[in-house]
Amino acid sequence: MRAAILSIGTELTRGELVNSNATWLSERLTALGFEVVEHAVVPDDSERIGATVSRFGREVKLVLGTGGLGPTSDDLTADAVAAMLGVSVVRHEPSLERIRARYRRIGREMPAPNVKQADLPAGADVLDNDVGTAPGFAVQVGEARCFFLPGVPREMRHLFEAHVVPEMAPQVPRTSHQVHIRSYGLRESEVAERLGDIDEGGTLARPGVTLGYRAHFPEIEVKVLARAVDEAAATALADEVAAQVRERLGDHAYGGRGDSYAAWVGERLRARDWKLAVAESCTGGLIGKLLTDPAGSSDYLVLDAVTYANEAKQAVLGVDPEVLVEHGAVSAPVAQAMAEGALERAHADVAVATTGIAGPGGGSDHKPVGTVWFGLARRGAETLTECRQFSGDRERVRTAAAWNALRLVARAAASSLDALSGGALDDDKDRAK
Repeated sequence: MRAAILSIGTELTRGELVNSNATWLSERLTALGFEVVEHAVVPDDSERIGATVSRFGREVKLVLGTGGLGPTSDDLTADAVAAMLGVSVVRHEPSLERIRARYRRIGREMPAPNVKQADLPAGADVLDNDVGTAPGFAVQVGEARCFFLPGVPREMRHLFEAHVVPEMAPQVPRTSHQVHIRSYGLRESEVAERLGDIDEGGTLARPGVTLGYRAHFPEIEVKVLARAVDEAAATALADEVAAQVRERLGDHAYGGRGDSYAAWVGERLRARDWKLAVAESCTGGLIGKLLTDPAGSSDYLVLDAVTYANEAKQAVLGVDPEVLVEHGAVSAPVAQAMAEGALERAHADVAVATTGIAGPGGGSDHKPVGTVWFGLARRGAETLTECRQFSGDRERVRTAAAWNALRLVARAAASSLDALSGGALDDDKDRAK
């Protein structure tokens, strides 16, 4: 069943807001068995909204529109759809009462502009909104069932799951299944090269299976979509090919849709019952943020010391000032001392340290912007240091460095310290010792 997504809002056409709703809806529709054939983005313009909905009504079976259901003068979706259908806009009193009740629950009186949110096309099916003020609505346009949902992501997702899925999912023949595989440490071209013979047109390609790629720095997602006679057969086929993909990507593959690389690293620490200490300079706390974003990181993270200044490296981590003077903060001896200091002070099992030049200034011919030294210390083992040269702006350098630090920890937990150099991104040159 073919579907289209219409995102409504001048803030989208001007680039003032990232269109995350369309991405989320596409993923959910694909998982339900729909084929999403088009995304359209239009400004707050009644004629454009109406013309796009009318066209979709001739081309697809399902239309999902988001945005334009608010209380302000530029929220035109209900008026535009009513005009396109040739019907009037009528006030839906139950929805108006739900809006008033929502304000009463928080001890406020409903502002007058919110009345507009209860004005919907005559004959539309109203979609109650339990998490916001704007009700959605559904109408038939030609061959298409059209649902119009609020643009606020939380409200949009709620109405989709509460109203769209129960009505539309049973109408879709479930003959497809998609598996998401996330990877880190390889460029997109390297991922494609490893999977070339099992991709479409390859010598080991399977009929009914297509591979898709999504690059979102610093990771690459591979999507295995299989179609077969029924959902069970499609699932088995997708899982079989996904196993091949994971084998080809090796330890660069770390999870599926919605998984976190930091959480994956944490699971390896938890499995070893290891405690981790982190010492950061150029990454400025980013490693700690990545580690603590997932719940449960207190099981393994015991210290994250952001020692940006040399004085902090000395006072907090015990770095010898003479080492800083002789080698400079961005150096192997300092990265080693930072990691060893964090390990001892936190009584941890493993520690990782970063010190580098994130830019845009501060670089030199000998140590250009993007130079980052890493230290990895383990109890009972020699401390390892590694240098990477990352490209890009400040944010990209810091992100690449933080992820590479996690990569070193993961490989330490997997006892693969002899393969430390395999996880770099955008590395023009690297050296380890």
